[in-house]
Amino acid sequence: MTLRDAVRTADNTVSKHARELARISSNRSAPQLERIRAFSEIIDREIGDTWLRRSRGLERDFDQGKLYLKFEGDNPTGTQKDRIAFAHVEEALSENFDRVALATCGNYGVAVALAAYLAGLHCEIFIPAGYHSKRIEEMERLGAKLHRPVGTYEDTVAISRQWALERGCYDANPGGDNTDLQLRAYAQIANEITQSLATVPDRIAVPVSNGTLLAGIFSGFERLLKNGHIDKLPRMIGASSIRKNPIVTSFLAGSRRCIDLDPASIKETSINEPLINWHSFDGQEALNAIHESGGGAWHVTDEQMRKMSSYLSQKEALQVLPASTAGLIALTAEESDHSLQIAVLTAKR
Repeated sequence: MTLRDAVRTADNTVSKHARELARISSNRSAPQLERIRAFSEIIDREIGDTWLRRSRGLERDFDQGKLYLKFEGDNPTGTQKDRIAFAHVEEALSENFDRVALATCGNYGVAVALAAYLAGLHCEIFIPAGYHSKRIEEMERLGAKLHRPVGTYEDTVAISRQWALERGCYDANPGGDNTDLQLRAYAQIANEITQSLATVPDRIAVPVSNGTLLAGIFSGFERLLKNGHIDKLPRMIGASSIRKNPIVTSFLAGSRRCIDLDPASIKETSINEPLINWHSFDGQEALNAIHESGGGAWHVTDEQMRKMSSYLSQKEALQVLPASTAGLIALTAEESDHSLQIAVLTAKR
């Protein structure tokens, strides 16, 4: 069974061998080095190396050149968040922490909860009281303890970060000192794309929220260029909900600085919730990547995302999170120049 079959339990989202390794990594009585080695092997087996395939259907229906889909739904909890979640938990385990804390609106919380469960660490998840995620039950099944402070997502990040600091807990939140680790985790996507295609795509489109995914992929290509493995950089395309993300709004305003939005102007819906921010924690890095690559940024509507998700379900047999289609919508909206393009997608849960 895979996530495309709507599997929701921890037992079914990792392999039998990974569960056997977890007997070691989660055993708090085992030597730390053995636990770290076992958990690292779980990462090698379960995280990343997601599939990349060409969609001739999209090419025909939207009059595009070569268009590939990079489906992050093959990660254990269905999104690219597993890449940074497991990297943080590996670091926490290596530094002998027994507890991790983070703020989330849903997907990242499940990813860290699963990683912590497999590593034998306690997990403290902070979710804004006003947010409603279908993934809360998954977090609780994985043993996470939930906190529901009042405020925005950005407020909740600050609250959970302070909570972790005061209690000597590992802070797995976005931004700050964690940016470098998260960018390196997402940079692996660039390696996977280059190895699969044996060339560099002309454009890569991703949905943007905090901006970490876009910035991380671009940093991976920058490293490949610096080391002489490729001879050009792809144009990075970011897309998000209309006037609800600082990265896209700043780019379209012609700003080289990522400017925060008015929190009062941000209204979430069941579709745009994974995308919206008044402050993007790695927004400047993402905006820099868009400018430096000669890329672009797009606003998309809830209705566009809903329709594209439905299209992918019918035409590609993919159950895709509507918000994750934002980048793909941006690609298909541009007039075709027959370039090689990639859109990053995640699973609908």
